[in-house]
Amino acid sequence: MGETATSITGKFLTFQVGNEEYGIAIQAVREIIAVLPITPVPGAPAHMMGVINLRGKVIPVLSMRARFGLPPAEPHPHQVIIVVDGQSGPVGLYADRVREVATFQEGDTEPPPSYGLQIDTSLVAALGKSQGRIRILLDIQRVLAGIGG
Repeated sequence: MGETATSITGKFLTFQVGNEEYGIAIQAVREIIAVLPITPVPGAPAHMMGVINLRGKVIPVLSMRARFGLPPAEPHPHQVIIVVDGQSGPVGLYADRVREVATFQEGDTEPPPSYGLQIDTSLVAALGKSQGRIRILLDIQRVLAGIGG
């Protein structure tokens, strides 16, 4: 049996994209904001929706749907932008809705399977089990890779 080098534990902000629930470490989250007008940037990667002006600071916004290879959704009032700390500053993650802050203890998480997930498994830090549901816990730096975040 393979041993994991480190167990993924702690508090995660969980959010929904399509029919799946994802989580990112709460320490990476700066704030959650309502959707602001997004200005497209010519030549940006397909999953980058554009930029927003957040209190005078220009922040790139990623579509989590596009990042995971899902089609765009119709706008609805639950959509949010989760502002996270990227390597070169804040980045917005456009998600369908925020769910909750969930705590995962030792034994609540396990490594992702090498197949069977709808998203690129290199983006996944672990699978978290709580309240009878499985959440896909993301490695935020890998999610942001390639967008200058």
